[in-house]
Amino acid sequence: MVRILLIAAFGASAVFGSANAADLPMPEPVYKAPPTPVYSWTGCYVGGGGGYGMWNQDSFVTTGGVPLTVSETGGGAGWFGQGQAGCDYQFTAPILNVTAVVGAFGDYEAGSLTGNASTIPGLVGNERESASWAAGARLGALVSPRVLAYFDGGWSQARYDGLNYNIALPSGGASGISLAAQTYNGWFLGSGFEYAFDWLPVRGLFLKTEYRYGQYGRASVPLTGFPAAAGSVALDSLKSTQMVSTELVWRFNWWGY
Repeated sequence: MVRILLIAAFGASAVFGSANAADLPMPEPVYKAPPTPVYSWTGCYVGGGGGYGMWNQDSFVTTGGVPLTVSETGGGAGWFGQGQAGCDYQFTAPILNVTAVVGAFGDYEAGSLTGNASTIPGLVGNERESASWAAGARLGALVSPRVLAYFDGGWSQARYDGLNYNIALPSGGASGISLAAQTYNGWFLGSGFEYAFDWLPVRGLFLKTEYRYGQYGRASVPLTGFPAAAGSVALDSLKSTQMVSTELVWRFNWWGY
């Protein structure tokens, strides 16, 4: 009899317990906001902007390949406009596990970086770098998802216009001596920062600022207008440049979101 009463009591407890559990309110589901999309720097781009540049040179006059004057240092400065195109690829670097970006690019600069050329005793003229172009590669790391710090380098050419020398006297006047235009070949190294405007309605806009140093090979440029007895006269010149530029860049990376 006691056993029957115990079984009946346990059965009743189970029934009432199930009923009470069914009457308890169910917890509401917890919804999590979707993760914020992370921008990828992988893609190709075009950009345009400008900046300020300076050039320096060590030059002397030669005749028949023999130095005729001592080497003098000069240079010029001015503003320029710039256009650029390139492609980048974002990846996780095996060293320190940082997010890195590698890419290749080409750009063109046009402007008026003008300086006084007074290498020839008694003569003076204005020498101008009117254009330069470069092709190279860059490697950088993301300081934050929006900021890229990078280094770049590659091959470059700089174009200097021809010039006509004047007599270095108050009354001046043309001397009849001129320097031929010349394109100089060289290399460049640079560094910069790029910022992604990923919060704008228009996707793919970036702002890039870069410092660049260029070194060009020595060239012997003909000087014309000297008497025939002077033989082959030329200006031996070794040039370098420094430029700072800022560009607005559009990266057409539709798959980067």
